[in-house]
Amino acid sequence: MASEDSLSSNPLLQNFEFPPFDVVDAHHVRPGIRALLQQLESELELLEKTVEPSWPKLVEPLEKIIDRLTVVWGMINHLKAVKDTPELRAAIEEVQPEKVKFQLRLGQSKPIYNAFKSIRESPDWNTLIEARQRLVEAQIKEAVLSGIALEDDKREEFNKIEQELEKLSHKFSENVLDATKKFEKLITDKKEIEGLPPSALGLFAQAAVSKGHENATADAGPWLITLDAPSYLPVMQHAKNRALREEVYRAYLSRASSGDLDNTAIIDQILKLRLEKAKLLGYSNYAEVSMATKMATVEKADELLEKLRSASWAPAVQDIEDLKSFAKNQGAAEADSLTHWDITFWSERLRESKYDINEEELRPYFSLPKVMDGLFGLAKTLFGIDVAPADGVAPVWNSDVRFYCIKDSSGNPTAYFYFDPYSRPSEKRDGAWMDEVFSRSRVMAQKGSSVRLPVAQMVCNQTPPVGDKPSLMTFREVETVFHEFGHALQHMLTKEDEGLVAGIRNIEWDAVELPSQFMENWCYHRETLMSIAKHYQTGETLPENVYKKLLAARTFRAGSLSLRQLKFATVDLELHTKYVPGGTESIYDVDQRVSMKTQVIPPLPEDRFLCSFSHIFAGGYAAGYYSYKWAEVLSADAFSAFEDAGLDDIKAVKETGQRFRNTILALGGGKAPLQVFVEFRGREPSPEPLLRHNGLLVASA
Repeated sequence: MASEDSLSSNPLLQNFEFPPFDVVDAHHVRPGIRALLQQLESELELLEKTVEPSWPKLVEPLEKIIDRLTVVWGMINHLKAVKDTPELRAAIEEVQPEKVKFQLRLGQSKPIYNAFKSIRESPDWNTLIEARQRLVEAQIKEAVLSGIALEDDKREEFNKIEQELEKLSHKFSENVLDATKKFEKLITDKKEIEGLPPSALGLFAQAAVSKGHENATADAGPWLITLDAPSYLPVMQHAKNRALREEVYRAYLSRASSGDLDNTAIIDQILKLRLEKAKLLGYSNYAEVSMATKMATVEKADELLEKLRSASWAPAVQDIEDLKSFAKNQGAAEADSLTHWDITFWSERLRESKYDINEEELRPYFSLPKVMDGLFGLAKTLFGIDVAPADGVAPVWNSDVRFYCIKDSSGNPTAYFYFDPYSRPSEKRDGAWMDEVFSRSRVMAQKGSSVRLPVAQMVCNQTPPVGDKPSLMTFREVETVFHEFGHALQHMLTKEDEGLVAGIRNIEWDAVELPSQFMENWCYHRETLMSIAKHYQTGETLPENVYKKLLAARTFRAGSLSLRQLKFATVDLELHTKYVPGGTESIYDVDQRVSMKTQVIPPLPEDRFLCSFSHIFAGGYAAGYYSYKWAEVLSADAFSAFEDAGLDDIKAVKETGQRFRNTILALGGGKAPLQVFVEFRGREPSPEPLLRHNGLLVASA
């Protein structure tokens, strides 16, 4: 095609210090990825011909191939998440099968597999450092899980399944995105949205403007409600109009469950293929495949979920009773029949009356620039690093994106990261995430340096600045930024030079949330919070009594919130262990059955939440959602090391922080996570600190 750029100028194929996010376009994708795959294919063929069971002749050339694909595919995949266009989507969709095919070919290379096995079986095995042993073992395990040990016809079947699964999960998330976009409710009568805070009304008016109602204002409307989280949540929390809450709740819950966006058949097919894949590999179900690369086992995960569930049930039942009596006192007609679209609303009212905390009134105290300053200050105290603005050093994909450099105590750069904070519903997927751009690597070092520094990206979806008002955050958004920065720190502060096990690479999935959830704990630490919470206009610090209420509110409805996560985790494990695709029980039957033990108010019969459960059908959490809770246990226990040392003893905090940095953050995937944890904590993890932090210890005693 004449319109395709010539390859020599294709930005995807250049050598770059930082990815050229500013110039990559949809039309670069097809020719760029195809040329890259061709180049990598010939590099792989050469490697297979010349491979020997040694680092220079096996691991180093292999890392170069894996890294190149990870970096380039990572760029276009990232742009799809933050700057989506129909053209980009179509281009990625077209080359995706070719990329999967190459990955399978690489993962199933017999010469590479045999060379790794030779290293594993050689008399020198015990002289290898631990990180190298982990790398070799991970490569062997990954190869086995990617079907290498299968006979040819079985392997072909396996590859077909992989291709199909990739396509299905792709389609699943597109359906969720399109179904979310599809719902629009235009409101012209202000009475209908009574109770909603100005920030939400501003957002709804902005949405209306973007859809052609150019005169829309926060005060006079019209207002456009969508199912994006920043729009959906305020409606559920604040709209007095019960009928509106019901309508929006039902729409949200039934996303991607009907018409041409229906994910039901896709889910069934995904589960069927995952089971077939497990059987081919010699496992009895897909959860066993998932656990092969996790810290937990199916039994251990089940046991933890049940332990936490039984500690959470009675408090959750009490939560609903409290809501009912509160709603009754407020004269609510629905008090005796509170249901799903009432819970969030009345919880918010009860929280305001109990702790007098209105999320919205707190926003002025949490302006993004202040929050980031406080977060970076904390990182300096705990880990001895400086975070310096480096805007302009690397190209970005949107003018709101910030770029930072992390420097060690001697002022040397050790890492970089991008931060994309604001919601852009028309082109950016919702949620918050951190991802790698480059991993730390000795092999990938540029000429003249001994190691390539790690680069991360952090993406959030906060309310954008309006006029000259900075982005004002809810406390939940503050926690989210701390959370994602925890992930980024583990990627950036790694001391591991073996690229394939550096940073977040090769860390067992259920241990990956440890640093992120650990960082969230600091949002409740008095000094940390007070350094952040300054009114954006007056500079006044958050009042002490408000801080005390925030602290008390932390355990508000802890039983209910715990059960919610346990429901997701349990339904995920059930679908990947006991569920029989095409059997007598449908996926919705499984969901209803699990809900009997994990939801105090049973779900609606027409509940279709599974159709938008992207974590397990389009993310990496299949038979892995339990890992949020698993990691919460680890992170609460890690934070309790600081509590034991004394949170007010700055010397002890710094020493413990240094130990955290040198173990959890530094060792990457080069050491088994349980060993890393024990090295930091001095013992194996205990669920007690988590239950204590959540105020659930008494209940479980």
